[in-house]
Amino acid sequence: MSKRGILGFALATLVPLAGYLIVDHYGRGAVPIPHYYIPDSVQTIEKDGKTVSDTIFHVVKDFTLTNQLGHPTRLSDFPGKVILADFFFTSCPGICPTLTTHLKRIQEAYVKNDTLLQILSFSIDPERDSVPRLLQYAAKYQINPDNWSLLTGDKPTIYNLARNEFLVPVQKGDGGPDDFIHTEKFVLLDKYHHIRGYYNGLDTNDLRRLANDISVLHLVKDRNQPGLLKRLFSAGNQPGKE
Repeated sequence: MSKRGILGFALATLVPLAGYLIVDHYGRGAVPIPHYYIPDSVQTIEKDGKTVSDTIFHVVKDFTLTNQLGHPTRLSDFPGKVILADFFFTSCPGICPTLTTHLKRIQEAYVKNDTLLQILSFSIDPERDSVPRLLQYAAKYQINPDNWSLLTGDKPTIYNLARNEFLVPVQKGDGGPDDFIHTEKFVLLDKYHHIRGYYNGLDTNDLRRLANDISVLHLVKDRNQPGLLKRLFSAGNQPGKE
């Protein structure tokens, strides 16, 4: 290969790589990233010879409920997906039809690639919202089960999830017969099940913010993962590397 050919090959390969490294190293703060919600605790750790405080943010715990197809459904069934959750009931005459319609628009943006987003709609009236009733509701709104699960199950379990895991702003209760929660909030979780946003499902401006945040969360790294430059130059120091 001639010197000109070697130079052309080098430019063709190294310039894009250099550009990626620069963007990866310096551009991580260029796009607004949804922040973490609800710190659970603060721990003290040693980092680079210094004592620093590290905030431990809330992670939604796993659960088992039943979807509109009658299948057991867990949060852990959707590894690597961004999760969008809401709380509804099929006989709701008020805000639920609007919330479902807005979620339908979000789903349509991702229905061609169901590996990116999973919508979870929890029934807050599970005693009446049986599997057949959820399936009928899904048919009414043409809900694709590939990336949207309507969930029913034990009422105390669902109400505990709403209050103590998804941390939606509702009044206190015990999930008993007289307990009732209702909220217009959508809750967004990242791939690691941290809460990354609350959105008013009736507000078009909040819906635009939600659509943007879903896209951004697919691109951001784990908050503890170093940039590519550090990963490349530290690879030779890993055990077993020469």
